[in-house]
Amino acid sequence: MSKPLLLYTAGTPNGRKVSVFLEELKAIYGSKVDYDVEKIDISKNIQKEPWFIKLNPNGRIPVLVDRQRDNFAVFETAAILLYLEQHYDPERKFGFDPVEQPNEYSEMLQWMFWAHGGVGPMQGQANHFNRFAPVDVPYAKKRYTEETKRLYGVMEIRLQERDYLAGPGRGTYSAADINVFPWIRGHQFAGIESLDEWPNSKKWFDRIEARQAVQAGITVP
Repeated sequence: MSKPLLLYTAGTPNGRKVSVFLEELKAIYGSKVDYDVEKIDISKNIQKEPWFIKLNPNGRIPVLVDRQRDNFAVFETAAILLYLEQHYDPERKFGFDPVEQPNEYSEMLQWMFWAHGGVGPMQGQANHFNRFAPVDVPYAKKRYTEETKRLYGVMEIRLQERDYLAGPGRGTYSAADINVFPWIRGHQFAGIESLDEWPNSKKWFDRIEARQAVQAGITVP
């Protein structure tokens, strides 16, 4: 018997955002949020094949297929997290009710979009120019590494006297944190040796990394 959800993914920060969130949901709701995994070998451009383009015209992982809802497909990681929050987290364990908690919900969206439009693209470019570019481009390496550090500094400001990015008081662990955590986890790959420059963010990172569901999610696929 197939599981309710099917995740097409790879072992990248974007892929692990979704697997971490699914593991968090599964820890609470059990088999209602169980999922199958199909590993996509991005080194062979499987994600560019016609069958995959039908799921995601942008040809990127991850893609989530909801078998419970007529095989509805969702792409873009922030959109996938918000979809899961909408349909599979009825108790709002990892989010906020947009009607009852409009300010907290907006905060969550703001920090998700900040990471989606900033940390991911900038750190991804730092990864490329530091690790994969066929020629050495010192300007690009410096440009994207420094911009990634600047964005870490933005998060550091937010986490002053807070434990998490969104929510009242010291904040509540939510999709906003999960959406950026795997990128911060990959800081060394981007050429940033440690998080010591951002002590609040380092505490935030350690707090999240210690979660059992997070440890399970980062092993997928």
